Amino acid sequence: MANRPVSEMRLPPHLAHLLAARRLTTAKDVLSLPEVELMAVLDAGLPTARAAVAHVSEVACPPCQTALALLEERARLGGGGRLATTLVGLDEALGGGIPLGKLTEVVGPSGIGKTQFCLKLALLAALPECYGGLNGRVVYIDTESKFSSRRMIEIGQNSFPQIFRQEGLAQKMAGRILVMRPTSLADFTKSLEQMKVTLLQHDVKLLLVDSMAALTSLENEKATAGSRQHPLRWALSFLKSIAEFSRIPVVVTNQVRSQSNDDGHHFSFEVDGKDDANCAERFDSHLVAALGVQWAHAVTIRLVFESHSGHRFIKVAKSPMSPAVAFPFSVESSGITLLSDEGIDVTGPDITSIRCQGQNILAR
Repeated sequence: MANRPVSEMRLPPHLAHLLAARRLTTAKDVLSLPEVELMAVLDAGLPTARAAVAHVSEVACPPCQTALALLEERARLGGGGRLATTLVGLDEALGGGIPLGKLTEVVGPSGIGKTQFCLKLALLAALPECYGGLNGRVVYIDTESKFSSRRMIEIGQNSFPQIFRQEGLAQKMAGRILVMRPTSLADFTKSLEQMKVTLLQHDVKLLLVDSMAALTSLENEKATAGSRQHPLRWALSFLKSIAEFSRIPVVVTNQVRSQSNDDGHHFSFEVDGKDDANCAERFDSHLVAALGVQWAHAVTIRLVFESHSGHRFIKVAKSPMSPAVAFPFSVESSGITLLSDEGIDVTGPDITSIRCQGQNILAR
């Protein structure tokens, strides 16, 4: 609830305008300030500052619930609300699928299958509920121009042939997916500011961003770390707010970067093709998710897509309802397919590592 927008808290207009003018847009922004600094921001005395803090705290703080009440609510909502991926093992590990109202991150090297996974999710969210979908619209923010309507329809035809044989259904599903292509972080931020109205007006059931790292890598070339940190932090806060208050799943893909000495901040997709021979050696055990620690802490679920020893894996690296577990997969005409629904337990450094090669955990 810390990401709840101040604009929704019905503060006195003059206080709301002062906070907005200073980019204090969420409850966390306001409550993180010491009273003295908040007095300066509001140009008011201590009683006014304390009244503002009390109002924001009361609105942002959710009511207390017992564990029993939470269990009963989850049972009533059928697992708390999920978008099933149709990957049985993964859905079981996640308690039914991608959770509604949460921020889920899909991270991995370029070409591993992240976009294929997102296309399948977009299709599933648009499908009628009787076929396991959410029967809604999808906002797909495509920052790398990788979205393919043809590929999505191919996935649908091979995954649900009995459905897509119906005349006009493929076109209907494609018509439910709104694709946006921001060209900069500023453009992306502007799109997010207009997102709330779009969500309400168009019955959106899924928001996808593929990918955030592509936007920030462009900003890196023309901005210092200090100047680009705030826009990314604001975008992260707003994405979490959209998930929480619209009660929809928000899925964001992320790239990886190398921690090796010679190219410590290089993205995997920026490696020169002529250097492929030693690329695997350079990246092995040195890959980490881009966007930093603050981003990693903010996401509720992190799915790592990695490849080593001739196998690809989906690894549940972070989840409040599942231990770390990995599933081998392949990319077929029907999209992502698990080779086994039996998860492989992941322990030690393997939980946080992102590998392109190395020991085969299937052999353990």
